[in-house]
Amino acid sequence: MITLHHLILLGGLGHFAILLASAQVPRVLDWKHELAPLHPFVRQLFWVYGAFIVLVIAGFGMLTLMNVDALAGGSELARGIAALVAVFWAVRLAVQCFVFDACPFLINAWRRLGYHALTAAFVFFTLLYGYLALR
Repeated sequence: MITLHHLILLGGLGHFAILLASAQVPRVLDWKHELAPLHPFVRQLFWVYGAFIVLVIAGFGMLTLMNVDALAGGSELARGIAALVAVFWAVRLAVQCFVFDACPFLINAWRRLGYHALTAAFVFFTLLYGYLALR
């Protein structure tokens, strides 16, 4: 039987799966070529923003894995952290659905599968952490 603790563990591990997928983005989207025309400062800024996003996602994963019992227990702090994580992923899901047009890059079955798997992960994170924040 799947328990809340199992779902929280899955949520924590899922953040690291997202990071594995995101490590493929620079190659798949050919950032070396696509970003080359940009001013060096803008190009560096782009990479720094990416690094900070990686740190945030890794932090969410570590906080989750190190605090499964606290998140399941529903303390005020745990609910606050869960709310932050839920809002982050809800906004990311909204961007996925209403801002990004990934169609030009979904040129094969693997990329389509990866895109839809990411979308499913964003839904899962939003629902899981939203539940933990609101209960």
